[in-house]
Amino acid sequence: MAEHQYCVLNIEDDEDIARVVRTLLERAGYRVVSTGDGREGLRRFHDERPDLVILDVGLPTLDGWTIIERLRDLSSAPILVLTARDSESDKVRGLRSGADDYLTKPFGNAELLARVEALLRREGRRARNGGGPRHEDDPADPPAGRRVAEHGVEVDFDLHVVKVGGRPVELTPTEFRLLETLMSHRGQVLSPEQLLRLAWRDPTATGPDRVKFTVLRLRRKLGWESGPDTPIETLRGFGYRYRPPTG
Repeated sequence: MAEHQYCVLNIEDDEDIARVVRTLLERAGYRVVSTGDGREGLRRFHDERPDLVILDVGLPTLDGWTIIERLRDLSSAPILVLTARDSESDKVRGLRSGADDYLTKPFGNAELLARVEALLRREGRRARNGGGPRHEDDPADPPAGRRVAEHGVEVDFDLHVVKVGGRPVELTPTEFRLLETLMSHRGQVLSPEQLLRLAWRDPTATGPDRVKFTVLRLRRKLGWESGPDTPIETLRGFGYRYRPPTG
């Protein structure tokens, strides 16, 4: 591949499938790290910081659903679920939990490669969000001063520091971009599709349920639980709005 050799973490307990995935990706120029155990997969993620994770659901020690939740608390790295579970409910569960794509077994080699490439292209666009001319869908400028203290939360947009009650709170990159986008468009209703383009940098705006569950995690971390007075307001059928303090 070009300058950067992408690292893919494959968490798969079927040795034959793991071997096929490794061979396929390595021939395409990727560096592949493999493990067949859920807990070990999380450890390898911490050690390797992969660009993408391919994940089975039925794993020893820790299942795929739990791994997705843990990874989404740490990172916005793309997750591709690769599993024999092909029911609609399983697909919905995976995407709602934070997976970026869902592919069932048996799979075609060309399709798997195409999905991996598409996810990495999307992630590359996210990583480049600081450069180039502004796109019409780029976030508006954050509130004046690049530092905001509202609703018991302090945000430094330049340093990417968020504090609640004076104590630092760890947000994932996606959660921070979502907060920045909502605060930058204060008082404006943004649809899930708009937020996917602005905060996820996903021009296809696929998987609007990702927005719902990230908003829930963000509210929980900031102490802005849902209710009539939450700063991040849900307008059913329309989207979300950040409400600045009144008075």
